[in-house]
Parts: sequence; structure tokens; C-alpha cells
Amino acid sequence: MRKIASPRVLPESLPFWTAADEGRYLLKKCSSCGKTHHYPRDICPFCLSAETFWQDSPGTGVVYSFSTMGKDEGAYTLAFVTLDEGVTVMTNLVDCDPQQVRIGDKVRVVFHSTEGGHAVPMFKPL
Repeated sequence: MRKIASPRVLPESLPFWTAADEGRYLLKKCSSCGKTHHYPRDICPFCLSAETFWQDSPGTGVVYSFSTMGKDEGAYTLAFVTLDEGVTVMTNLVDCDPQQVRIGDKVRVVFHSTEGGHAVPMFKPL
């Protein structure tokens, strides 16, 4: 597996990264409009309300789109995954043969360590 750089952590996203270190996947939800959003931020991107809160996610979804870069041992697959909550996230697909990945495949979150920083969520096929 290739080395993963540590994420840049802002104060408003620290709970997300702390949860990732614990093997938990968090999303932000707006109390005003009821929509879930990602990347985590204090202000809802849909209605601009500051009434947002963290919620645990099972971290399951489906592959919406993907692309594999590189070849042989250096290959890696980036994907857009639509979570069961309806949010689409950009991520890495891991622990799979890129030749076997298909749009619509069910996936779940896994957490990988980085170079000296917080764990990073990635997804693998079910």
C-alpha cells in the first residue's frame, strides 16, 4: 500500500478525525433543513444554518464512479461513494482488485493509518 499523507485538520473537523482514529465514521447533519453533508463544516452548505451536529454513520454505501491510476504495485483507485445517508464522498477503494470494481458495488468504510497523523477513512467492497 502506498504511503498516505496526514490530513490537514481544522478545528471544526477535529471531531471527524478523532472519531476516525477510534474506527468511527461521522457525518454532519443540519437541524434546520435536515440534510446531511460532507466535508464536515460548521455551517450547512444547503441552508447556511449554524445548527449542525455530528452523527455516527455505519459507513456503508455504493460506488458511484471510480478511476484507477498507475499500474502493478503502484496502482490505486479513487472513487466517489454514495453513502446510505445520501451523501457522496471522494475516497480511495482498497483491499480489492481494481479490475473487479463495478459502479453500484456495495462498500464499507475502513480506516488506514497515515504518516504520523490521524487515520483516514477509505472504502472496501463488501
